[in-house]
Amino acid sequence: MIASEGEKTEPRYFALFNDASVIHVRCLKWRGDNSPDQVLRRMEQYLEDEEIRNSDEAWLVVDRDQWSEQQLAHLHRWAQGADNYGFALSNPKFEYWLLLHFEDGTRGRTSNECSRRLKRHLPGYDKDVHGRKFPRESIVLAVNRAEQRDTPPCVDWPRRPGQTTVYRLVRKLLSQ
Repeated sequence: MIASEGEKTEPRYFALFNDASVIHVRCLKWRGDNSPDQVLRRMEQYLEDEEIRNSDEAWLVVDRDQWSEQQLAHLHRWAQGADNYGFALSNPKFEYWLLLHFEDGTRGRTSNECSRRLKRHLPGYDKDVHGRKFPRESIVLAVNRAEQRDTPPCVDWPRRPGQTTVYRLVRKLLSQ
């Protein structure tokens, strides 16, 4: 189960894993406020309404954006509350994670630069993700690139632009 800040890009990206896996990825749908607190509320509401097994996982996926350290710390504390909870953040935004599928990520550290560079690889990109643009090989490359940039591995969330911990979630999805 994934609760994400984005209503279009993240759900479509993670849905790619439903085609090639024995697992089922489900992104919570929403409209309106996308603050970290709302992302967490959606997940908590889902977990209150639905019983999940110990083998299931619940992840929060957000961008760094303008969110405060306090807001992000709240999500991190929640993720520490159970072994099957996780928190993934991309700095500056989820599109940085997408960019790592195509290049090493040494550029694209600002939000605008990230979008501009991603559009070089995905002309006409407008928050839409298509599976044929993200084959397994490029996903594995993105995981490896993100992990190399996460040095030393952050214990909470990436504070420097040009980092993401989405690779931790994706690595788990690939291993299923």
